[in-house]
Amino acid sequence: MTTRQNQILSAIVEQYAEVASPVGSSLLAKVFDVSSATIRAEMAELERLGYINQPHTSAGRVPTDKGYRYYVNNMLPDNPSLPVGRGEQALISRVHGGGMPERTIRNAVDTLVELTHNLGLATIGNQLYISGLSNLFGQPEFLQAAEVQQVARLLDNLEPWLRETAPNEPLSVYIGTENPIGRNAGCSLIISRFQSSYSDRSYIGVLGPTRQSYRDVMMLVRRAGEELQEALA
Repeated sequence: MTTRQNQILSAIVEQYAEVASPVGSSLLAKVFDVSSATIRAEMAELERLGYINQPHTSAGRVPTDKGYRYYVNNMLPDNPSLPVGRGEQALISRVHGGGMPERTIRNAVDTLVELTHNLGLATIGNQLYISGLSNLFGQPEFLQAAEVQQVARLLDNLEPWLRETAPNEPLSVYIGTENPIGRNAGCSLIISRFQSSYSDRSYIGVLGPTRQSYRDVMMLVRRAGEELQEALA
């Protein structure tokens, strides 16, 4: 992939996350100060490589799961927990002012819900705490009954799946069909492992559509794990 194709893919991912509408060549032509024909040629190559697709004839392009994975693996900073932004400051404040361990974890989840507009989740001992269902099902991707059922299936099996797979990284990202359950739900799970008074394998994260502002959400989820581990040590 060329440098310009990298940049175009990044722009499509970020613009689509913001507007929830396929991204057209005319918009990107203005961003990159080239002709629409040049952008269309680059988009055609990205589509041939499987990083984007065209949902409707004459429509713009949207990222595929492969495109999101490339973006997450190659286009984000090596240390996504830096720098500390305003949202992260709010998260830090609520984590360290939480009091009892369970309340601290719940505060962190509720803050992630507010900041990311996704569903937030955490393991508390053998229980799974979930907040923000209305955020998740209010997304335009989940307006049809069949799509809601796929997401519900994922949620029903999330706790046993976490116990079985036990993600071992400080930050793990499962995009769309990478999820071992609910593969067709069109969701991404972004989750951080941390040590707590309940377990050395506790988790906090968010579940939302694959159309994510991955840079911001990954920074927030990783920060939540780091701060919870410090607060509950």
